[in-house]
Amino acid sequence: MTVFCLGLTGSIGMGKSTTAALFAAEGVPVWDADAAVHRLYSTGGAAVGPVANLCPAALKDNAIDRAVLRDVIAADPATLPRLEAIVHPLVAADRVAFAAKCVSDLAVFDIPLLFETGSAAEMDATLLVTAPAAVQRQRVLSRPGMTEAQFLLILARQMPDAEKRARATHIVETLSIDQTRAYVQALITHIRGWHA
Repeated sequence: MTVFCLGLTGSIGMGKSTTAALFAAEGVPVWDADAAVHRLYSTGGAAVGPVANLCPAALKDNAIDRAVLRDVIAADPATLPRLEAIVHPLVAADRVAFAAKCVSDLAVFDIPLLFETGSAAEMDATLLVTAPAAVQRQRVLSRPGMTEAQFLLILARQMPDAEKRARATHIVETLSIDQTRAYVQALITHIRGWHA
């Protein structure tokens, strides 16, 4: 049985984590790119040594301090591509290992930069989670510690929503949890019917 790989993406505040949780609630295995990075940056993680060599200040208690890393990148944006060159291949290897162990006919890959990193090419289909800009802004700015400047910086690093819409196989607008759940359930049924 080959696993059908569905790439899940969406800009900050669009409802991607909630949508991933809805797939998990339906019994679909979900791989989370952010969680993979967290593992790689934790004590014993494969990224700790190489990232510490790049940014020695980010090493705290044999793990990478993401807050320090964010400050380093903000101060010197040229650090970001060097960091990505270290981390992206390690994240990709983690994703491949997850897919190889998967015993389901369908798996979801929650990847914030799915289109930006070219990872969409490795998926059988993609699902873009989206919402109107005003809703997105309100959700993000209601997060603890989030500022307008941070929000704009994150947005600047992400592909515009309109471009993601043009590239996505499937699109769901996350205006209510019930509507999103119904969409997820229908999409699972559709993929399983088509992929059977």
